[in-house]
Amino acid sequence: MTDVRLRHGRASLALSFLAQGATFALLVTRIPAIQDRYGISDALLPAFLAAVPVLAGAGSVVAEKVVARVPPAVVLRWSQPVVLLALLGVGAGDALWQIAVALGVFGLAVGGLDASMNMLGVSLQRAYGRSIMLGFHAAYSLGGIAGASLAWGGAHWELSLLVSYLPVVAVLLPAALVASRWYVHGHAGQPTASGGGGGGRDSGSGSGSGETGASVPFRLLLPLCLVMSFAYIGDSTVSNWSAKYLQDVLGGSEELATVPYNAYMVTTLLGRAVGDLGVRRFGPVAVVRAGSVLAGAGFAVVALAPGAWTGIVGFTMLGLGLCVIVPQTFAAAGRRAFEAHGPAAGDAAVARLNIFNYVGFLIGSPLVGALGDAWSYRGAMLVPMVMVLVTLGYARSFATGPARYGGGHERPRTVDVG
Repeated sequence: MTDVRLRHGRASLALSFLAQGATFALLVTRIPAIQDRYGISDALLPAFLAAVPVLAGAGSVVAEKVVARVPPAVVLRWSQPVVLLALLGVGAGDALWQIAVALGVFGLAVGGLDASMNMLGVSLQRAYGRSIMLGFHAAYSLGGIAGASLAWGGAHWELSLLVSYLPVVAVLLPAALVASRWYVHGHAGQPTASGGGGGGRDSGSGSGSGETGASVPFRLLLPLCLVMSFAYIGDSTVSNWSAKYLQDVLGGSEELATVPYNAYMVTTLLGRAVGDLGVRRFGPVAVVRAGSVLAGAGFAVVALAPGAWTGIVGFTMLGLGLCVIVPQTFAAAGRRAFEAHGPAAGDAAVARLNIFNYVGFLIGSPLVGALGDAWSYRGAMLVPMVMVLVTLGYARSFATGPARYGGGHERPRTVDVG
């Protein structure tokens, strides 16, 4: 596999991450408008919101089985358009059953999409021989900021959901389909492209390797599954409670209450944009430890903040700390399973780990809300702090050894132009 094909594969996958970040942001930031359009009651809304990650977890399980027969690139190529069309369906309907179907399709497809994207990212990182996973997740963060900005514009100009979503889907859908021609799936430095016939895989990852992937013992992934859940509990705490916390607990204005999440998103993007350099220089264990300590300190600042601006500083620290953990967890899971059980096991491990993304999302917001109501919201912020700090005890699970990335197609000091 030439360097050019690897760079094309890397760029096309980054576009997929960016498109998914924008798509998801457009959905979650317009939830009030969706609720109004379909007449969803406050009592029914949590069920709709919980259904998406539950079905996404199911989609990730299905993706694990499917990639035993077809390449992850094929799963990604077709799941991304389904996600985009499901988003369009959310904006086009007007009956309750229609939004239920649209969100159901969105959830199932997004599980396969998230799993296959990260499978390709982990395998490309192995082919490159150096850390590049954080860059893909930086593209996701950039897409999320773009999507949230477009959603703000749609709400500001009082555009209908369909009018807000249609131009975005019209741009991203053909772009994703065209870019999918250059997806690359690498195993042990021998990537295979999904373009052309769309079904080619190397000899170690054909349909017969599915049993190898299924044999990955859960104990191999358990520490990383816990880390993934804790990271997303922290992330969902910020996304769901930062505005309310700043306004109700720290006395900030309604306008100022919008700042913490924006600051969190921007610092997440910045941290991921430079994070790969830190991994290459200091190693994943040191980077994950530093991120965990910074995130724990951020939650402590938020819990003890005397005023709104100090709270914003804490949420900013959280963005810089949490942003490195999830990409490195995917990378570590794929690497550990690959080394222990072979190529298909690496894909299966990523799919299984992806489920705990949704587990953390489902647990985080209700947990903080229940603790806040029963105890105090300041005290509730200490719970995700402890969970994030527990990651320090699992930091060794991120360790790499000599030549563990394989590949070796480029010199260690090659300038990163891909």
